[in-house]
Amino acid sequence: MSADAPDSPPRLDHLVVLADSLTQGVAWCEATLGVTPAPGGEHPLFGTHNRLLALGGGGFPLAYLEIIAINPAAEPRGLSVGRRRWFDMDDETLRTQVRAQGPRLVHWVARVPDLQAASARLAGLDIDRGDVLRASRMTPEGLLGWQITVRPDGRRLMDGGLPTLIEWGDVHPAARLPASGVVLQRWSLHHPRAEALRQALTAIDLGDVPVVPAPTPALHATLLTPRGTLRLSSAPE
Repeated sequence: MSADAPDSPPRLDHLVVLADSLTQGVAWCEATLGVTPAPGGEHPLFGTHNRLLALGGGGFPLAYLEIIAINPAAEPRGLSVGRRRWFDMDDETLRTQVRAQGPRLVHWVARVPDLQAASARLAGLDIDRGDVLRASRMTPEGLLGWQITVRPDGRRLMDGGLPTLIEWGDVHPAARLPASGVVLQRWSLHHPRAEALRQALTAIDLGDVPVVPAPTPALHATLLTPRGTLRLSSAPE
């Protein structure tokens, strides 16, 4: 099954859960969601690896959950002086929190039909979403390729509320994922600068994402799981 057609609108692609190790992430998924995530793969560019969980429902086609961790056995080929891993994975404060408190929802990725155009629209708002990089990982079916925005400093923006942007090649990974029994029902962003976040999302045709004014930044996802309804949050609750 191919990725969205070139004229498909931007939409939520996947939620990012950061773990101290992939073993920790799998254990968290089993204990919290009641399911075992499917195999993912390795990212040679940044020396990370992942496990995946399909979340697709009527409102979120091809959405999935990515559990990601630094691969201690890998030598990242994309890191150099001044460049850090994606999703703030090299941020020591965040890593310490995840190590002590367990895996956490930290970010989201939006798929867009034209990555260069979407990045340019954000640049028009003086938002540097990052360089457009080509990345890939090997799968049993062959090489999976995509383009993604990654800042040299690896930072998420607006406390993780402004998404990383991705443009897939011919194949989307969720098309090959088995049904997980977990469905994303609702999704919202909470931020003290809600209007600025809403303006940025509207610029990249994601103005339908709920943005709620709140004193503490947070990403909230409501999931229907084998253990009932569960809300994941990037902020302590």
